Amino acid sequence: MTMALYAGVTLLRPGTPLDRLWSLNPVAHQDLLMLRKPAGVMFLLIAAVAATTGLGWFRRRIWGWRLAVFGICTQLLGDFVNLIRGDFLRGGAGLLIAGVLLMYLLSNKIRNNFSPAG
Repeated sequence: MTMALYAGVTLLRPGTPLDRLWSLNPVAHQDLLMLRKPAGVMFLLIAAVAATTGLGWFRRRIWGWRLAVFGICTQLLGDFVNLIRGDFLRGGAGLLIAGVLLMYLLSNKIRNNFSPAG
C-alpha cells in the first residue's frame, strides 16, 4: 500500500525530492512518466484497495480474506507474464513466493479465521 501510494503521488506530482527513490528503478520511472496521470491515479486506486484489504484482514472479515486472495492471484498472474517475457529470475522467484503465499491463504487453518459478518 505504501509503495503504491508513493508511486501514485510522485507520478502525479513529479519533480519533488520524493522522486529520488525512483533511482532504484529508473526504467520503470521513465516508462510510467509517459502515462503519468492515468498511472498515478491507478496507483492511488491500488493503494486504496490494499488499505481496504488490510483493514478487512485485521478485522478478520471474509471480504478481507477474499481481497487478499485476489491480490495474490493478481501478483501470480503478473509473475507468470514476467516469466513468459523471458525475465526468468523475477518471474520464477515471484511465482514461487506468490504460489506459497496463495497456498497459505487457501489453507483451512487461515480461511477458518475469517467470519462473514460485516
